[in-house]
Amino acid sequence: MSRRNWIIAAGVIVIVVVLAAFMSSSRGVVPVRAERAIRETIINTIQTNGKIEPVQNFEAHAPGPTTVKRVLVLEGDHVKKGQLLLQLDDADARAQAAKARAQLKGAEADLAAVSGGGTHQEVLSTQAQLVKARGARDSAQRNLEALQRLEKNGDASPAEVTAAENQLKAAQADLDLATQQLKGRYSRPEVERVVAQKAEAQAAYDAAEDLLRNSNVSAPGDGEVYRLAVRAGQFVTTGDLLVQVANLSSVQVRGFVDEPDIGRLVTGQQVTVSWDALPGRTWIGKVTRVPTTVSLTGTRTVGEITCEIDNADLKLLPNINVNLTVMTARHDNVLTVSREAMHQEDSKHFVYQIADDVLKKQEVQTSISNLTRIEVTGGIDPGARVALGAENGAPLHPGLRVEVVQR
Repeated sequence: MSRRNWIIAAGVIVIVVVLAAFMSSSRGVVPVRAERAIRETIINTIQTNGKIEPVQNFEAHAPGPTTVKRVLVLEGDHVKKGQLLLQLDDADARAQAAKARAQLKGAEADLAAVSGGGTHQEVLSTQAQLVKARGARDSAQRNLEALQRLEKNGDASPAEVTAAENQLKAAQADLDLATQQLKGRYSRPEVERVVAQKAEAQAAYDAAEDLLRNSNVSAPGDGEVYRLAVRAGQFVTTGDLLVQVANLSSVQVRGFVDEPDIGRLVTGQQVTVSWDALPGRTWIGKVTRVPTTVSLTGTRTVGEITCEIDNADLKLLPNINVNLTVMTARHDNVLTVSREAMHQEDSKHFVYQIADDVLKKQEVQTSISNLTRIEVTGGIDPGARVALGAENGAPLHPGLRVEVVQR
């Protein structure tokens, strides 16, 4: 074919294309992308971040200023319940315990003395005085009775009887005093003071024993030494962290969920955890606690959740940052459409259904959604064809004639 014929053929093709486009435009036909409503499984999730923590953590802290005497484990060691982990220099603790024990014994002796009416010697002396006073009272009683008989016979004067009565009263007073000294030698404030001194001595002794006991740190249960904060010979002050131990076969994630998503959380929901350090690896767990309040974290208002995760291979380490995906809902074999096909007006949802190449505004009922799909519970049937958007970006509206160019 000659060059001239090629030019003529190309011109004809261009004219045909332009004419077809003109005719299509004149008929008002808009090319659109479309899809059909399909049945599938749709899962609604919340994605956020979190931090790994032991479920039951044991931390040992220095009970007082001292020196680390021995360290018997290394970080990463698996230890058994009761196994000795480290020892602190307990010389000062032993001295304090001995001093507190002596003070306690003294306070107990003082309390026993107060409760029993005095020291052993004081009690014996008071008992002797009581016996003597009782004998004097009995003697005065017999003397008075004898004088009263003599008075009746005129052999004793009234003055002698009165003197005998006074002597009996004095003897009875001495007896009452001796009895009171034996039963209640100390006043109530004196007793309370001694009781308080004993309680103070007991508290000091308990503290000293606790200090001595905590100088030897043992594992409270089977687990892993995941942090060892000291070395042998190091000086520590009160409260310094010594060692952390936990059973890491099961850990928990403390997650931070944005406030708008909190209402979708319930305990027992499935959680998938991933860690950037191990791409492709996931761990499955469940939500164990939902937020009870919200707080400001940076620029986010979040609530805290905890999730229990099986960590049998011990790959998840305490304090690492992880990614969380919480499955809040899963609906199987339900009708769905793309989010792009869904429109909203006055709190109602609708799609543009394509029937005979014309758009029809169809109100629908919806349920859960994910990032790309929405569940439709009513309004359209499976297989219904819905418009996604115009190829040229033109707005869609009911009655618009369309031509599907992409599904």
